[in-house]
Amino acid sequence: MAEVIIQECPGYDLQVLTAKLNEGMALLGGWGRFIRPGQKVLLKVNLIGPKTSESAAVTHSEFARALTRILKREGCEVWIGDSSGGAIAGIAPTKRAFETSGLQKIATEEGAILKNFDREGVVEITPPGKTNRLYLARPLFEADLVINLPKLKTHSAGVYTGAVKNFFGCVPGLRKAAYHQAAPDPGDLGQVFSDIHRSVKAGLHIMDGVTAMDGAGPTAGKVYPAHKILISTDPLALDTVAARMIGLGVEEIPTLRAAIADGLGVSDLNRIKLAGDYHTIPMLHGFKIPRPRRTKGGSQFLIRLIDFLKTRPRIQTKICKNCNTCVDSCPVGAIDRDSKRVDDTKCIECLCCHELCMYKAVRLKHDHWLAGLLTGFRED
Repeated sequence: MAEVIIQECPGYDLQVLTAKLNEGMALLGGWGRFIRPGQKVLLKVNLIGPKTSESAAVTHSEFARALTRILKREGCEVWIGDSSGGAIAGIAPTKRAFETSGLQKIATEEGAILKNFDREGVVEITPPGKTNRLYLARPLFEADLVINLPKLKTHSAGVYTGAVKNFFGCVPGLRKAAYHQAAPDPGDLGQVFSDIHRSVKAGLHIMDGVTAMDGAGPTAGKVYPAHKILISTDPLALDTVAARMIGLGVEEIPTLRAAIADGLGVSDLNRIKLAGDYHTIPMLHGFKIPRPRRTKGGSQFLIRLIDFLKTRPRIQTKICKNCNTCVDSCPVGAIDRDSKRVDDTKCIECLCCHELCMYKAVRLKHDHWLAGLLTGFRED
């Protein structure tokens, strides 16, 4: 039986956040169950790119501040770490993302140590029962406790992103693009997420769902006031509950199928105990979910129908700022640097360009007007 704590939290007021986090942790046995004075605790945030905390694309800086203060009062040394997605001029924008999100500011003010995973070195790991090797950021293995701080968001390729997917940021720098190229299918990429979790043992998973993102997430969606904090020792159980809150069954999320098959945690709602401010799952009404991308399998007719109805990334040159993040982040070089045209014969539909554009210049469009009419598709 897994346990997920759901706390109602109306905003990022520091006192309210602190109280809600402490109340939730008390239901899991208290902070003393997980930490001792003198330990190094790594807060693995969601820092997808240079986005502000108010965008709901990243773990909110005040959420990290509240946890930093709590942990320092318990006598711990606090690290805040991640590796952003994408590339700007061939370099992962993690440093800029720390600044833009406000996390660098709160680290300075609260005495936390920033860990830019792109600069900290890697540890070579072979996941249990596998032969493939992973190269993961060294601080994950130097910390005494890793606390995973995912954001509640949608994902245009994987439908939903949460606790399990947040560990993709454990892969430093541009190596993430190589995984996208090797595993373009969301289900295959989900196996990478599961392997990382089985290689890095996080003791706690605390989701920032005070503000969430719906629609065209994980960066181009809209802010949704979910007002929730979820806490668990089981990442899959937490994602199962969070997915249900937005109207999804966990089996509908392709990037979680490998985690379910690997027994990463509990995915059966009947085996998940809820506690905190809710004892039944609160539904987030009106939360907009993207349509899933095509995955492997299915009849030829269904595949052709989905191919007709699916959307493809297109760069809106009137909005584009020519930062070339989309070009540098494409794992297969499908975007022309000058014209910003997408070569559909090369595109593997990983949607890294859409996910990582900081200006919302990458839109998902139907090839044929009739497909848009049939689906009622509207661009965000």
